[in-house]
Amino acid sequence: MALQPSFRPVLTREPWPEGSRETAEALHRLLTIDNRQWHALKGQPQRRAAEQIAAALVQLLDPANPAHAPVATPQRQQAIALLEHGLGWLRGELKDPGCPSHGH
Repeated sequence: MALQPSFRPVLTREPWPEGSRETAEALHRLLTIDNRQWHALKGQPQRRAAEQIAAALVQLLDPANPAHAPVATPQRQQAIALLEHGLGWLRGELKDPGCPSHGH
């Protein structure tokens, strides 16, 4: 008896697996640092980086951002900017800018 592979990729015309965008949005919502959390989390650059990288993933998976577009779309440009910002936090190049509500 021949062994059957337990996983076979589903070929589709869609560039991303079903539910990818929704999953990325849920992750971004989970990682977003709001004003109430800022003081507690401002000293955690990895947390800020994760928030930015998740936001970049949402932009990359945006349906208005065709996967095969020959030019950089606004969504791709935003994803690149968010990734660079996240990398800045990871590298320690960016620091806490101060609490937004204190007018700093």
